[in-house]
Amino acid sequence: MPRFAANLTLLFTEVPFLERFERAASAGFTAVEFLFPYAWSAEVIKAQLDQHGLTLVLHNLPAGEWDAGERGIACHPDRVQEFCAGVRQGIRYAKALGVSQLNCLAGKAPAGVADALAHQTLVQNLRFAAAELKNAGLKLLVEPINTYDIPGFYISRTAQALAILDEVGADNAFVQYDVYHAQRMEGELAATLQQHLARIGHIQLADNPGRHEPGTGEINYRYLFARLDELGYTGWVGCEYKPLTTTLTGLGWLAWAGAKQPA
Repeated sequence: MPRFAANLTLLFTEVPFLERFERAASAGFTAVEFLFPYAWSAEVIKAQLDQHGLTLVLHNLPAGEWDAGERGIACHPDRVQEFCAGVRQGIRYAKALGVSQLNCLAGKAPAGVADALAHQTLVQNLRFAAAELKNAGLKLLVEPINTYDIPGFYISRTAQALAILDEVGADNAFVQYDVYHAQRMEGELAATLQQHLARIGHIQLADNPGRHEPGTGEINYRYLFARLDELGYTGWVGCEYKPLTTTLTGLGWLAWAGAKQPA
């Protein structure tokens, strides 16, 4: 079965962020991911990873003023300089933390900007990011996000992300495939994974509706996990869901998924 990484942005939220590493390790996880490391020094986060024997498999490039509602700036023509600075900052953290891939959030379509200009800005920014990450030995990920949860998000479907990556033309740029977002926007989960697995660099999960743990909604995760095995997926699957009750109570799904039983 796939290897699962705990998303510390949404799991173990009953304790402060730096205490979640210990909680994840105690629950049986060997890897973690999260949205952003930038509120802490890389040294502080690295100490937590090392202390608890955890691998960090993913974090995002800086994405603007998150607390103010921004969800990325890669398609904003007036923020190019900020985006480029964020790429360099993300690379510094990735190298210090041992991360092999960084996710770029395209952002919401900027108000008052022609779509052609937003598109051109996004492609050029992704070319810059891919080149900088390649020089650092890293992969770039681009994630479609559903427009129910984030209205106006610029990339919302797998085909759209793939078409943009075709324009970018970088061999180190891949799709981050979030099963929850894909289910809400397009369905066809198994078929999409089969058709495009070679261009998918990372997978995340949550069930629908509610964005809770597998087994709480309509997605047949038992089938999808088995299908990923059949397809030969060897990457990590990030558990980016909101527990229906508590994190530990909700981890029972790991047993039927074939993962290590939480302590």
